[in-house]
Amino acid sequence: MTRLVDKAVSDQRSPTSQSGERDTRTLSGTWFDRTRYHPAITRIWEPRVHRMFRGNTWLIEGRDADLVIDFGLGVTSLTNALDRDVGKPVIALATHVHVDHVGCLHEFEDRLGHGSEAAYFQRMPDEFTLAHLVRTTPDAAGEEPPAGWKCEDFELRPAPLTRIVADGDVIDLGDTFFRVVHLPGHSAGSIGVLDEARKLLFSGDAIYEGRLLDGFPGSSVDDYVGTMRRLISMNVETVFGGHGEPISGGRMKAIAAGYIADREAGGREPFVPSIA
Repeated sequence: MTRLVDKAVSDQRSPTSQSGERDTRTLSGTWFDRTRYHPAITRIWEPRVHRMFRGNTWLIEGRDADLVIDFGLGVTSLTNALDRDVGKPVIALATHVHVDHVGCLHEFEDRLGHGSEAAYFQRMPDEFTLAHLVRTTPDAAGEEPPAGWKCEDFELRPAPLTRIVADGDVIDLGDTFFRVVHLPGHSAGSIGVLDEARKLLFSGDAIYEGRLLDGFPGSSVDDYVGTMRRLISMNVETVFGGHGEPISGGRMKAIAAGYIADREAGGREPFVPSIA
């Protein structure tokens, strides 16, 4: 097990928002929206992009360092939207290499991801990032994208990983730590991070409330079934996914069980969970 610890700094900012309260301070123009679910956990997303590319960015503010999970489509700068203490170290963790999660990863110096996709972060090939889907979706950035933005010209900027993480590694923020969990299936290098003390899981695209996709290059139904079995076994109360609102641990287990049953019955279409 590798322990990932960043140097502490003395300057801190006390969050003022309450759990679940809408917070629209200091955004990058009007491109991003945000909701704070906990004094230290904020969801940031791009509400105007096509729903297929509308991924979540999660900011977790720690005592000694902050953790940013996933990085949107990259239409405009994400770092300007974080509203964090810039004097504190920040760790950037990509849950996987798909385009809607790595658009602004290059803006960060300390970039973590799984080794099985390390080569793709370095080159950002269309085959594994799916960036070509942005170029062929006319409204990828919505009906009114920022001036000068054209979907047909879209390219991801390479963001080579500076640290490779594996299952069981620990990311330490000083007052809390997260254990890396490898959750392959949606992609070979899909990972999440688990706060075992608070029973919180940041799951990337392994699981969320919505269509679960396992038909991309690098996807594996067999691996996904194994991931779903692992998720069912986890003691988790809240899941912060790669898309949409957080879900409960119970809902996570129901979705996982539904996916397993569907695939074991021969299902091939994208799995759509039954209504909660």
